[in-house]
Amino acid sequence: MNEPVTEEKAEAVTSLTPAIHISVSPHDRASETTAAIMRDVVIALVPPLGMGVYAFGFRALLVIAVCVTSCILTEYFYQKLMKQPVTVSDLSAVVTGMILAVNMPAGIPLWMPLLGGVFAILVVKQLFGGLGQNIMNPALAARCFLLISFASAMTTFPDTVRTLFEAGAQSGATPLALVKAGESPDWTQMLLNTHNGCIGEASTIAVLIGAAYLLARRVITVHIPALYILSTVGFVCLINVIAGSADVITVNYLIAQICGGGLLIGAFFMANDYVTCPVTPWGQVIYACLLGLLTALFRVVGSSAEGVSFAIILGNLFVPLIERVTVPRPYGVSRKKGGRA
Repeated sequence: MNEPVTEEKAEAVTSLTPAIHISVSPHDRASETTAAIMRDVVIALVPPLGMGVYAFGFRALLVIAVCVTSCILTEYFYQKLMKQPVTVSDLSAVVTGMILAVNMPAGIPLWMPLLGGVFAILVVKQLFGGLGQNIMNPALAARCFLLISFASAMTTFPDTVRTLFEAGAQSGATPLALVKAGESPDWTQMLLNTHNGCIGEASTIAVLIGAAYLLARRVITVHIPALYILSTVGFVCLINVIAGSADVITVNYLIAQICGGGLLIGAFFMANDYVTCPVTPWGQVIYACLLGLLTALFRVVGSSAEGVSFAIILGNLFVPLIERVTVPRPYGVSRKKGGRA
């Protein structure tokens, strides 16, 4: 017969047993935090936004302020109202506001970026569960919402700005619009100076400086941006050849496709979004090439000269399917039926 376990014996056994800490995965944690990553993105966005303010005046600065403020306040009041932990300090709302501002024309009425900020945070981010749960990039989804709802205001790019609250009456064509009309823009101006477009598209050099910072800090990798840019150029050429318009493919034409719109800033700042891009290596290849194909179709076949925003949010919707197809197969498991090989 076993001896009964007395209280003294139980205490003695407990004192000799080492403490076991049980926690959920991941058990190996990286040193980076969400706030640190978002801070790096904020720093990287300063050059393109700063160049936008230089190009379009203080009206652009006001649009940036409205975008960022509306995103921060929407997240704060929603989380307060729903009795959730307030996460404004992680800077994700600031990044959303800055990316939204990058995609805004300087002359847009100020209530539109305000509406865009509310839509990005409330509808696309918070109603899907908050950071890490959104199915598409919140800022780009808000831009597409504004493009569909207010197409004229979102595609009017002023040459000059009269005051802080009123954009000039003159409006200039973007390099991509000139290309689509059969004209040839000055590629040196696109690279070194400023040109018409959204606030963050004013200078290619400024965008590349921000991208270089993100790459140096290892916030992003070069794989998706490089494949996205190269596949866009390749598909643009292919579609023009199929359509019998191979004669339009010139050096200026290709430079305008890369530098004249939102391709660079979309590739480095939006297509690489941690939440909405694939994590599998082959998934990233398929995703980047899909973005290139969609962008080329929108630009060459579609009626609009641009197409990066719509291409990325459509690509975001395909990410779950892409990851399902490209997930690595465990050793010894058949891919067909999920059983043992």
